[in-house]
Amino acid sequence: MPVSQKTTDSHAKAILPTNFSSENAAIYVHWPFCEKKCPYCDFNSHVREKVDQTSWQQAMLQEIDTFAAHFPGLKAKSIFFGGGTPSLMPPKTTALIIERIKQHWAPETNIEITLEANPSSVEAGRFSDYAQAGINRVSVGIQSFKDTSLKFLGRLHNASEATKALEVARNNFDCVSFDLIYALPEQSLEQWQLELQQALTFSPPHLSLYQLTIEEGTAFYHQFRRGKFTLPDEDLAAALFQLTQERTEAAGLPAYETSNHAKTGERSRHNLAYWRGEPYVGIGPGAHGRLPGRNFGSAYAHQQIKRPEDWLASVNAVGNGLATLEEIDPNERAVETIMMGLRLKEGISVPAFNARFAQGIQNYLDNKAIAELAVDGYVLTNKDTLALTVKGAPLLNFLLAKMIK
Repeated sequence: MPVSQKTTDSHAKAILPTNFSSENAAIYVHWPFCEKKCPYCDFNSHVREKVDQTSWQQAMLQEIDTFAAHFPGLKAKSIFFGGGTPSLMPPKTTALIIERIKQHWAPETNIEITLEANPSSVEAGRFSDYAQAGINRVSVGIQSFKDTSLKFLGRLHNASEATKALEVARNNFDCVSFDLIYALPEQSLEQWQLELQQALTFSPPHLSLYQLTIEEGTAFYHQFRRGKFTLPDEDLAAALFQLTQERTEAAGLPAYETSNHAKTGERSRHNLAYWRGEPYVGIGPGAHGRLPGRNFGSAYAHQQIKRPEDWLASVNAVGNGLATLEEIDPNERAVETIMMGLRLKEGISVPAFNARFAQGIQNYLDNKAIAELAVDGYVLTNKDTLALTVKGAPLLNFLLAKMIK
């Protein structure tokens, strides 16, 4: 079967291409297991009573070996352990994965290595072990500092455990980021202001602040459709977003992406790779990747098998857990890059884009629509940059539909 076609063949290893590109790539490792499935979560996460840690350690290492054999020239710019709950992964496994990635793909100096963690007391107690394993950045899923909100969100920790976990994290890692979810049912502007103020007292170098969205297939989706709860109306949601931008900016944590805020020099290098359209490898169940393609501007898009047991069986059989593999042409990859790049406050570097895609950015844009949006204050455009303004950022999806041909 040609590489340019999609495949769900369990023996996808046979058609995994070989490419000696020397580009820098972000490496994502997905640990699919959780203690509990949160009602808002649509990520590939699964609850299992028992996990064969030895088998999973071997399979993760094997899939890294397989990808590295086909893309040996890549250089690791970052490593990110996501999930699921990767802080349930044994620290020894984490250390071995980091070591294996570095063996195959020469790491950048001071490579950023991030672990997502939940703030239960058991996991916080393991932070020291993860630091010794090579983790230098942790992203803690706090979600709220209010017990009532945590209960609604289905979290296993309480507010006290959240603050203790942050204290332990700050004692073990160079960079500590944490997540909060706002625009919750019945949440007022004043309530969110107080909670955001509490978050800022920790002087975090990085914050991820997400408005609650209802994703199809989640427990919240079914509850919301049955009228079990309501969300803030559009005006309140906009006011909550505006308050978030103003308070984080004043605290030295300006937004650099729709939902992410950072001090100078503390932006997530790994996530920037996604938003800038740079290559990345996805290891583990359900992980996605974009690898250098055969042709100028093209990319290999891959997705791994989602169900953990099926992914594990595939890796044991053929060395990887590929579900689909497709070489996407430069035009499709260019549109992806525009859609992701406009999430960033810095927007898209026009010279950099034109150096990657032969047709240039103007070939993909409705220039008349962009000119009108610029006059209305939604878009900033010049010969070097295409970006959304503060006014335009909350309307990203709406504006994309107008801007892209």
